[in-house]
Amino acid sequence: MSLDTKKMEGKLCIVTGAERSVGLEIAKRYLQYGARVVMLDVNPEVEQRAEELEKEGYPAVGMVLDVTEQKYVLEVFEGIIEKYGDVYALVNSAGVADVRPFEDITQEIWERMMKVNVCGTAYCIQGVIGNMKKNKEGRIINFSSKAGKEGSSLMSCYGASKGAVITMTQALAKEFAPYKIHVNCLCPDIIDDTGVWNVVRARYTESLHLGEKEVIELYTNKVPLGRFVSKEDVTDVVMFYTISGDSSTGQAVNVTGGRTMH
Repeated sequence: MSLDTKKMEGKLCIVTGAERSVGLEIAKRYLQYGARVVMLDVNPEVEQRAEELEKEGYPAVGMVLDVTEQKYVLEVFEGIIEKYGDVYALVNSAGVADVRPFEDITQEIWERMMKVNVCGTAYCIQGVIGNMKKNKEGRIINFSSKAGKEGSSLMSCYGASKGAVITMTQALAKEFAPYKIHVNCLCPDIIDDTGVWNVVRARYTESLHLGEKEVIELYTNKVPLGRFVSKEDVTDVVMFYTISGDSSTGQAVNVTGGRTMH
């Protein structure tokens, strides 16, 4: 099935975690399809990424945002809407990961995981939802994880936060359906070229006393399709739920190479 990318021309899309990797790839794809994109990230280099895209002729804007501060998030989103207009799509790809034995998880780690992955997602949705309800139109795509559907050893804290994203997605899909707002989430497996993989690789190398190549082999052997999920794989699914998927909402979609099938 081909996507009617012309639907994206002139639409305003906001992507969090857009400084690198998956978030940046999603922002680029939106721009290639004719959308205007506001790229948000806690890393100040997001402004440089946006400037580079702007020099290529794309309408991209980069802004620094810590998604854990609700008041600040709402102020930033209010300013975006005031300056750039109605928001069509929000992609919440900002997130953090952690890999360690359960008994070593401190209060600070629990709180940071929940503040970024759960509260950060919620605050950004709060920033756009009034505008989307007014227009009776919108696409919200959250990022959960394979770990949010089935527990992964040494990732209990991360998995708990991503499980919360799934249930929040389902609840909001029901709440906002009367306004024609679609809310879905993605549940990817480990994606190469991400901070999550860097954390997982380092921790498993340490915990399992394996070399880097052995850790990679351990993971790829678990995947029926025999390879890591790529950022392009994930972006393809985001585009489907942004442009098409008109009858889909409240879904938690696996992008795992067959590793998770429910």
